[in-house]
Amino acid sequence: MIGVVVVDDQAMVRAGFAALLDAEPDIAVLGEAADGRAALAVVRDRRPDVVLMDVRMPVLDGIAATRELLADTRGHRPRIVVLTTFDVDDYVYEALRAGASGFLLKDAPPDVLATAVRTVAAGDALLAPSVTRRMIERFAAHRPPSRAETARLAALTSRERDVLRLIARGLSNREIAADLVVAEETVKSHVGRLFSKLHLRDRAQAVVVAYESGLVEPGR
Repeated sequence: MIGVVVVDDQAMVRAGFAALLDAEPDIAVLGEAADGRAALAVVRDRRPDVVLMDVRMPVLDGIAATRELLADTRGHRPRIVVLTTFDVDDYVYEALRAGASGFLLKDAPPDVLATAVRTVAAGDALLAPSVTRRMIERFAAHRPPSRAETARLAALTSRERDVLRLIARGLSNREIAADLVVAEETVKSHVGRLFSKLHLRDRAQAVVVAYESGLVEPGR
């Protein structure tokens, strides 16, 4: 059973999402919160697998709440899906930088909501490549490459850099294997090693690092 906490400052949104998810046989809503500060307490108490986190909230916004939850390496670190009204949103971009595993539009169909929860609970990033890359490119284009992020890439081999570059372009492991003419298992090994070296949890963070380090340039 996948445990979920729904965080949104609008009661109707929380109730609607909770009702939809509770109707799924493999998903259980463990709690709700109306702001980021309350979310921290609920998540630490209920220990959900996934948190649906609105980004624009009073008291403590979703970005700060995401950053605090995922910075606690000794505590429970759930997968976080950001809820947003706009698909190109600087709040969402900052949430991805903070470690969110993806984002979901609030008007997404019910089946998409449940699929999103299952996807991130399984350890995968929730990335719609065209939308995610468009958003990241938009904001990365206005930022010079980060020296800190560029320095992190020094730990990678040339092949691991190639794999990271292709991840940032939205390719799956199978597509990367075809592009590099190697076995898919080999790609999985490269992905695992580069994630370990860069301390990444999933592909969403990998895309951000690839752009912010300058490894991939917006528009190319």
